[in-house]
Amino acid sequence: MVLAAGMMVAMAQPKASHCGGCGGGACDKGDAVEKAVQETLAKMTVHEKVQLLHAQSKFTSAGVPRLGIPELSMSDGPHGCRAEIEWNSWNYANWTNDSITAFPSLTCLAATWNRDLSALYGDKVSEEFAYRKKDVLLGPGTTIARCPFNGRSFEYMGEDPYLAGEMAVPYIIAAQKNGVACCLKHFFLNNHEVNRMTVNVNVSERAVEEIYLPAFEKCVKEAKVWSMMGSYNKWLNRHCCQNDSLLNGILKNRWGFDGAVISDWGGTHDTWEAATGGLDIEMGSYTNGMTADNSQGYNTYYLADPFEQLVRDGKVSMDVLNDKAARVLRLIFRTAMNPHKTRGKLCTDDHYQACREIGQEGVVLLKNGNIEKLKDINILPLDASRYGRILIVGDNAIRNMSQGGGSSELKTKRDISPLEALKALYGDKIDFAQGYEAGRPMYARVDEVPAATQARLKAEALEKAKNADLIIFIGGMNKNHQQDCEGGDRLTYDLSYGQNELISELAKIQPNIVAVMYAGNPYATPWLGEVKALLQCWYLGSESGSTLANIISGKVNPSGKLPITFAKKKEDYPCFQYGEEGYPGVNDQVYYKEGIYVGYRHFDTRKVKPQFPFGFGLSYTTFKYGKATISEVTCDKDGEGCCKAKAPLYKVSIPVSNVGKREGKEIVQLYIGDDKCSVDRPVKELKGFQKIALAPGETKTVDFCITLKDLQFFDEATHSWKAEPGKFKAYIGASELDVRAIVPFTLK
Repeated sequence: MVLAAGMMVAMAQPKASHCGGCGGGACDKGDAVEKAVQETLAKMTVHEKVQLLHAQSKFTSAGVPRLGIPELSMSDGPHGCRAEIEWNSWNYANWTNDSITAFPSLTCLAATWNRDLSALYGDKVSEEFAYRKKDVLLGPGTTIARCPFNGRSFEYMGEDPYLAGEMAVPYIIAAQKNGVACCLKHFFLNNHEVNRMTVNVNVSERAVEEIYLPAFEKCVKEAKVWSMMGSYNKWLNRHCCQNDSLLNGILKNRWGFDGAVISDWGGTHDTWEAATGGLDIEMGSYTNGMTADNSQGYNTYYLADPFEQLVRDGKVSMDVLNDKAARVLRLIFRTAMNPHKTRGKLCTDDHYQACREIGQEGVVLLKNGNIEKLKDINILPLDASRYGRILIVGDNAIRNMSQGGGSSELKTKRDISPLEALKALYGDKIDFAQGYEAGRPMYARVDEVPAATQARLKAEALEKAKNADLIIFIGGMNKNHQQDCEGGDRLTYDLSYGQNELISELAKIQPNIVAVMYAGNPYATPWLGEVKALLQCWYLGSESGSTLANIISGKVNPSGKLPITFAKKKEDYPCFQYGEEGYPGVNDQVYYKEGIYVGYRHFDTRKVKPQFPFGFGLSYTTFKYGKATISEVTCDKDGEGCCKAKAPLYKVSIPVSNVGKREGKEIVQLYIGDDKCSVDRPVKELKGFQKIALAPGETKTVDFCITLKDLQFFDEATHSWKAEPGKFKAYIGASELDVRAIVPFTLK
């Protein structure tokens, strides 16, 4: 609803339904928090309430000193606590005690498909935030990977809303149990970085409900997330940081969110819309969110003096001000004034161990040996005794991948590079040639490397390849501008810096090549047939090198699977099939004409063959799936006695065996397809997954429960969710395309 500037505004706000102080769900702490909020609110002046609603520095918002209410201290995440920023500038403060553990990127976490590791991640990373005296961790992110060029995809959890939501919830619960608030981002439709401050997203209601909202909703309702960050872009021609339909209509009223909405830095643009549109804390206004700053003082922010004047003039009701102030106080009592908040710790052995565990389960083995040549021996795990000289080639072998990337840039206490770890493992067998140079990570511009330098590095690598028995190429992308970096998107689906050509020329000299790629997005692999193995490593954090060494050596069996589809070519992605209107937009309007057909939903339904499908990943062992069975179930409303699902209709069971010689972990995936429907639906959609560990010869039975919700689609005619009676299929498989069993069932 658009409100005229002179109207009196009094919005009905949802009541607090949970405390969040116990990690989600109702508890006695909730009553105590609410009592403290209301008692404090009653003692505050109008000016003190307004002071809560905007920044007082680059990364803090004010408390109420007169009443002993502390400020809120925030820091960028989601992969670690960012180095300290000066109070009133974007410059780093150059402290000597703010180095931290860099945890793997969230795409890597999503690739683990392991909810327990997500909880471990949230627990350990929040301990570092707590030790650094931070109250709000700006993350995690559940923005859907619509476009493979998006500079921030590495901060998110892939293309599927079910997977993203399932993986984000344990992270949030674990972090908030430590008294550190998560600020879920970016809400919502921040699916690319080009013109991110101004672009308006035109998208169908059904796509909003089925693709772009569910992960956020799950985090609100199941994880009870304490704060939410609005995105820069517009929806319904209103900026999402001050969008009444989104923040009040959906988030607060429909979902019952009782936390605080925080703007992205520079995401607020208007006092009236911010006041009436659901924003609670305004941060970083008059900036570009990274470097520039045109602020005339924090009192000039939209929710500062101008908003206070609206309240005093009676144009905005005290109810609106009180609701905003109460939400911020609630956030303060849950974090800065939480008596149970952990003291935290920094760069400890268990943090580095967690970093390795998450990374090791997130690495995806995409190729091992030539599939067409059945007699070809798998090259991984690497038997070093078979090779005399091992040549490492690639800029990423020596690059600190925690540097750059925008707001997620991290200052690590230690960073183990791939070259360092492989040298420690294989000693004098290792030689190194950089092969290409990517330049320094920079905001908003590329550090150009002279062509002569690139030619020299390439020639050196090709010359050294002549004496190598094995080449490990360590490349991919990085955190530079127009790679995986905030504030800009990639320009090409190919790998940059001449890597495609370099790999092919190396292969002509020495065909024994293991390609190792660090990247937060998919990319073209024209050299795939010329290498013996391909590892997708995402960004692995402080333990990058040791993680890779454990996988290559076979100390750890890879078990990650793709949370995003790898296409053969850029044009196969639906966002590129509608010209500039589909991406990145025309005249600040972008049109999601593909609707719900994002990621594998498009590839599967439109019969476009991907290079590597969603959910795909190889292992050093082999898993065999048995016969699936399905049965009707009767449970009480909480699903006790058969599964954790709410009101299940059917239970699907399938035995899975490890028939290989190594211990390994398999991710068993459940997809549901509707045989016949009144609307167009994808062939199948992810509705469940379990990761199981199996010793050689061991068999475990995996159970899935199917609920009514799993069968529903969003009906735009009635603006509601609907499941039509009829025949459905449950697909159980090792990936979206590698289906091992199909069981039909009927919704009566």
